[in-house]
Amino acid sequence: MNASTTPLNVPAHSALIGFGEVRHTRHRPVRNAFAYGTYFLMLPMRSLQTQGNGALPRNRFAPISFYDSDHGDGRDVAAGGALGWLDALLAKEGIADATGEVWLHCYPRVWGFTFKPVSFWYCHRADGSLRAIVVEVNNTFGERHCYLLDAPQFGRELQAAKVFHVSPFCPVEGGYRFRFMVTPDMRRTVARIDYHDASGALIDTSVSGQLETLSSESIRRALWRYPVMTWGVVVKIHWQALKLWLKKVPFFHKPVPPDTLVSR
Repeated sequence: MNASTTPLNVPAHSALIGFGEVRHTRHRPVRNAFAYGTYFLMLPMRSLQTQGNGALPRNRFAPISFYDSDHGDGRDVAAGGALGWLDALLAKEGIADATGEVWLHCYPRVWGFTFKPVSFWYCHRADGSLRAIVVEVNNTFGERHCYLLDAPQFGRELQAAKVFHVSPFCPVEGGYRFRFMVTPDMRRTVARIDYHDASGALIDTSVSGQLETLSSESIRRALWRYPVMTWGVVVKIHWQALKLWLKKVPFFHKPVPPDTLVSR
């Protein structure tokens, strides 16, 4: 896939849905790999705020919907919603020029339920250039942490030290290598997160998909292919954990979470 530094802006002002695949490969101490079909949303948050949600049900029950309270500090729309939280986070971190479009890559709620292992906020300047990426991570213990990637570029490796507990089969040490890629026509996206420790590469993960306009037809297709997708995310996480436990992969108890929500 060719990388592009062009902002995610096709089609203009429209919510997108991506149909694709999640891949995960553990290299040590035993190999464990899987790939699952999935879909996800790619939402132009500023455009949705000013021009409406189109086909996307927002903050109300629907077969597929988006709730602002599922992100950040959970603030409601009256307090600015998820975008208001993001803008406050960026301001607190000294990033004042991410005033262009903000694209949120995330899982929706499906039949009112969601679990979002990771969401990506692509924050652009007014001229359309990429200014920052916020990687919002949730674990199965109800905790949340954000990795702020400053001055990123599509296609270029970005790094962050691991400070947040995700899996009981990985200690909180080492670091992440991120890479975000898009095709020149902005119709396909790949987000990679590879985890390494002192011994080298440990886990490789990616989520990729073909993007198209979110519509009543694409929503029906998503429900037909994956009728209970977000429940499936949770079930598959626990199924893979059981497989690692049966393979006697070392288990690490959950440490105290970081003192701050954001690390850079």
